[in-house]
Amino acid sequence: MPHEPVLMVHGVGSSFDHNWRATGWVDILEGEGRDVIGVTLPGHGVDFVSPSEDPADAVLRGCPSGGKQVDAVGFSAGGHALLRAAARCPAAFRRIAVLGVGDPTEGDNGAQLGDIVDGLEADEEPSSGTARTIRRLAVGVGNDRFAVARFLRAERPPLSVEELAEIRLPALVVLGENDFAGTAAGLVGALPAATLVTLPRTDHFATPTNFHAIETVVRFLAE
Repeated sequence: MPHEPVLMVHGVGSSFDHNWRATGWVDILEGEGRDVIGVTLPGHGVDFVSPSEDPADAVLRGCPSGGKQVDAVGFSAGGHALLRAAARCPAAFRRIAVLGVGDPTEGDNGAQLGDIVDGLEADEEPSSGTARTIRRLAVGVGNDRFAVARFLRAERPPLSVEELAEIRLPALVVLGENDFAGTAAGLVGALPAATLVTLPRTDHFATPTNFHAIETVVRFLAE
């Protein structure tokens, strides 16, 4: 059974504790004998690094020194950050799992991203929808909502098919059937060794708490 540490990257507006500890992931992985490393996205947390920093830098900074590999899990924006890090330095990782990530080659949904940023920066919270959920999440876990908005505003070109092709290690893509991220067909097709798991009747925000998602990822990391 592998004993590599598991590096975990949270989603936008969230935190390591909210995404991974409160949902049971940390306890389960530690029960499997794994050390868990939490990575904080730029613009998040109390002592946040610059929101404009490349999130791949934050992921690679969390990897152990001395060339030791890690397994890694990322949700939503954390999944995108993990893919960027693995494309840049694939040798740092043994296996990766990304949750709530659609096709990165298509870029972000501009209209939706704009609504989220506007909702984070506005005096009043949005009346409904994803923007309202992310704003409430960011404030609820103690993030600076304006720093989170600057993180989302930073220009980061989508990964190309050629960059994704550099990630030759085993990869698991977990996506809810009702996730606003859309399809992951392009992502799975571009990754040389990827498997797709679809969660029935599951939306984006329910993915980290979905027991089938947890069970599938833990089993995948144990291989």
